[in-house]
Amino acid sequence: MTTELWLLFLSLPIYGLYLGAQSLIYRKDYGVMYAATARDEAKPESVMLGRAERALKNFQETWLSFVILILTAYLAMPGDPVIFWGAIVYLAGRIVYLPLYLFGTFGIRSLVWNVATLGLAAMFFGVLF
Repeated sequence: MTTELWLLFLSLPIYGLYLGAQSLIYRKDYGVMYAATARDEAKPESVMLGRAERALKNFQETWLSFVILILTAYLAMPGDPVIFWGAIVYLAGRIVYLPLYLFGTFGIRSLVWNVATLGLAAMFFGVLF
């Protein structure tokens, strides 16, 4: 497997962390039985659940860009070091971001998000040039 495809594969467990955090907090707050329903009735959400849902949504908003960039790199220029390090920065940033968001860490969370986004930008410019 190429490095690019390996990095794409490694992004799946990170997605699983975000999805798992949201899912586990949801079930803790509302119970397994309510989670199994159609959830037609609205219930107030806890602070932690709101953070987990927003973090998951945020990850989903950037993950598609990562997937497109890494697949483009795989097809067009495999082995490019700028794309590799951009992907590493993005993935590491996303791992660090989740607990910072869940625990409401002010300032550092935004810094980590920006660093992860710089990883995507590096990948973009690696593909472009």
